[in-house]
Amino acid sequence: MPKITMYLTGVCPFCHMAERLLQSKGVAEIEKIRVDLDPVQRQEMMTKTGRRTVPQIFIGERHVGGFDDLSALDKAGQLEPLLLS
Repeated sequence: MPKITMYLTGVCPFCHMAERLLQSKGVAEIEKIRVDLDPVQRQEMMTKTGRRTVPQIFIGERHVGGFDDLSALDKAGQLEPLLLS
């Protein structure tokens, strides 16, 4: 399973929903980067993704986007193949 990285804040409901969705697919470990605690990390997230909102999720080196994007991948049947690659 590729490494999962998620940029998030402590109070973001979409971050928690993304984490639950990933866990329901068998993801045991998510590297969580709290952008509300570290402005440097927020800037890094914006530079890497071109987005300001959280969560921002990476599966391996692939940026999959936020919760809506992750959920859409799941509904299209494309999330599990990414997690198994």
